[in-house]
Amino acid sequence: MRAYDIILKKRNGEILTKDEIEYMIMGYVDGNIPDYQMAAFLMAIFFKHLNNEERANLTEIMAKSGDMLNLSKIEGKKVDKHSTGGVGDKTTLVVAPIVASLGIPVAKMSGRALGHTGGTIDKLESIPGFRTSLTLDEFFKNVNKYKIAVVGQTANLAPADKKIYALRDATATVDEVSLIASSIMSKKLAGGADAFVLDVKVGSGAFMKDIDSAKELATAMVEIAKSHKKEAVAVLTNMDEPLGTFAGNSLEVLEAINTLKGNGDKKFVELCLTLSAWMCYLAGKDSYEKCHKLAYDSLKHGNALEKFKEFVIAQGGDKNVIENPEKVLPISNKYIEFKAKNDGYISKINTEKVGIACNYLGAGRKKKEDNIDHSVGLEFFKKIGDKVSKGETIVKLYISENSAAEIALELLDEAYIISDEETKKLNIILDIVK
Repeated sequence: MRAYDIILKKRNGEILTKDEIEYMIMGYVDGNIPDYQMAAFLMAIFFKHLNNEERANLTEIMAKSGDMLNLSKIEGKKVDKHSTGGVGDKTTLVVAPIVASLGIPVAKMSGRALGHTGGTIDKLESIPGFRTSLTLDEFFKNVNKYKIAVVGQTANLAPADKKIYALRDATATVDEVSLIASSIMSKKLAGGADAFVLDVKVGSGAFMKDIDSAKELATAMVEIAKSHKKEAVAVLTNMDEPLGTFAGNSLEVLEAINTLKGNGDKKFVELCLTLSAWMCYLAGKDSYEKCHKLAYDSLKHGNALEKFKEFVIAQGGDKNVIENPEKVLPISNKYIEFKAKNDGYISKINTEKVGIACNYLGAGRKKKEDNIDHSVGLEFFKKIGDKVSKGETIVKLYISENSAAEIALELLDEAYIISDEETKKLNIILDIVK
């Protein structure tokens, strides 16, 4: 078998066998296939694509290139939630305790912020003392005892994906559905869950900018899961505006706690209840409708809040963050405001630019090694469809002495479009793929 022949075969649009895909992927991981041949292989896939069987094989090979987590020591059916990334997306901080409060195990490995999207692990590390690194024994023990644990991904989870993604990033082959779907699902399969709820973001702040491409990605991921005898549901959600009221690490933890206390943004709550209900449904709790009611009651009656407190304490975090989040969380007391330059209605938001603006304040990172500032971020006072008056605050920027505040203001000025005509407010849930 030769790399040249496999590249030529895919370049000509032919279907690759599992052995051929494995030869390319593992040969590259082992250092036997050079960058230039793997780059050619990826470009051939970019233009000729993969069918369902090829996607399933690629996903399995990448998943098995490193550690395969065995969650059998955890009692019950394990359902994982994955988001394709967005601005202000703190759903795990609300969804996980809702689901755990209903007796369903949440054994979650999450990532860090990269690019214009935030990371759950960075947000949790805003809580003083919170440990995102647990031993496997601690991880299993916490899930069995409290029904919830959230930790950072292990270094050896799908290493083939990590190496190939770096090359995709440098060779303009990132945005191809087969490669995106197999990248995401290889890490999900390696994580060991029994079923998956996939939150696929759509819009200006998402990787998939339009509903058709998002639906194609969602369908690909659901099909990959099914091919590996795993259940999956994809929820397509709107990222044409930031999610909720805040973006930034401590600020998003604050919002999550306020939401668990019953004071959440309406659309954010709708999304959290939808995702929670699908997780409960896949866990076999009851019908989707009854699961939605159970999730709603957990939030309404404070059960999810109590579970969040239990979760924070179990992983070493300061329990006082529940009662006094503003005092416990590192939130900057310095701020500036982005204000409307004229009267009108917010008609459009470039959410990606909003996320980049947040990063310029210090809330995100360009490279995985970069440090972040947990105290900075954005507070949103106006969304699409809202009326604004000249001089009215649209966004409040929490800043530090290291924030590039002027650049952030310029980006927000470019991101927000104010028009004379009234604009319809956005729906948060766009479609369901299962």
